[in-house]
Amino acid sequence: MRFHWFLPTTGDSRAIVGGGHGLHRGHGHPTASVYRPPSIDYLGQIARSAEQLGFEAVLTPTGTFCEDAWLVTAALTQVTKRLKFLVAFRPGFLSPTLAAQMAATYQRLSGGRLLLNVVTGGEATEQKRFGDHLSKDERYARTDEFLSIVRGAWDGPFDFTGKHYDVEGAMVAERPDPVPELYFGGSSAAAGPVAAKHVNVYLTWGEPPEQVAAKLDWIRELAAAENRTLRFGIRLHVIARDTADEAWAEAGRLLERIDPKDIESARKILGRSESVGQQRMLALHEGFRGGKARDLEIYPNLWAGVGLVRGGAGTALVGSHGEVADLVEEYASLGIEEFVLSGYPHLEEAYWFGEGVLPELRRRGVLPS
Repeated sequence: MRFHWFLPTTGDSRAIVGGGHGLHRGHGHPTASVYRPPSIDYLGQIARSAEQLGFEAVLTPTGTFCEDAWLVTAALTQVTKRLKFLVAFRPGFLSPTLAAQMAATYQRLSGGRLLLNVVTGGEATEQKRFGDHLSKDERYARTDEFLSIVRGAWDGPFDFTGKHYDVEGAMVAERPDPVPELYFGGSSAAAGPVAAKHVNVYLTWGEPPEQVAAKLDWIRELAAAENRTLRFGIRLHVIARDTADEAWAEAGRLLERIDPKDIESARKILGRSESVGQQRMLALHEGFRGGKARDLEIYPNLWAGVGLVRGGAGTALVGSHGEVADLVEEYASLGIEEFVLSGYPHLEEAYWFGEGVLPELRRRGVLPS
């Protein structure tokens, strides 16, 4: 298993901060006095802590209300030594040959610490802000062509003629070493074939294990048809404490800090999303109109409270270090090898997981000592 953390480039707080998938970062954070802006100094603290605690990489999101992932992470390569950066980007917003060149440059300057998270985009309103007016299925078709050109350019010169791109002699000055691994998520019928054909790691959001298992079987079948084998990862939040009562008390505190008006507003905005994955996240807390934190426990130690005001990944592992480790192992038994985690605040929660759950997994022999 490989563990990654998250860089909150929408800002951070002791409350849940919204942002992403059409949500303004204001959803969920109660007052400016507790809001931590995404400065390089603060993000550097998180990155250095993640590196120290043994996380392999940090995911950096993309979207209107995030700082630019390429620029932020390039700066953070200068204050870290080994940490890798899983940079999210949207393929329709730049030339595929330029993306190949940017990745190759990044690998050389960082010493090979770039991973790429391909985000096709599931929110039409946000896509239009960037001048992208394609339908959802057309965006996935464009992603297919885009990734063909990126990989071709790394081994170029490469010619390609398709519906969305027409390039001649695409290439980079020097092949990146190593070639960045591609991460990709998508739950729609149009997303699966793109993953099967191009990516190294298929990412899913933290649905209950039975739903995750079905999704992984779907992708495995598609990948087998392409004579490929993919790795699988999962995107989750986490609240791990010395005891279960302490963890659920923290979940309750986070829930109490959420304004009901923000929940209703987020529900309306996210309900318009074209993302199948987002709709599946919304369904996990459908009908919740207030109550206790445990009312949102959708599977033992899996909590849907984060998704009330945050777009994208909306579930959290909640419990004692041992209980969280149990659920990690359950997901691993399905074939999940990579865990991309986060928590509020991201600095403190990295330590709770890194000093609590990771040692427990090492004690069990799941991770090397």
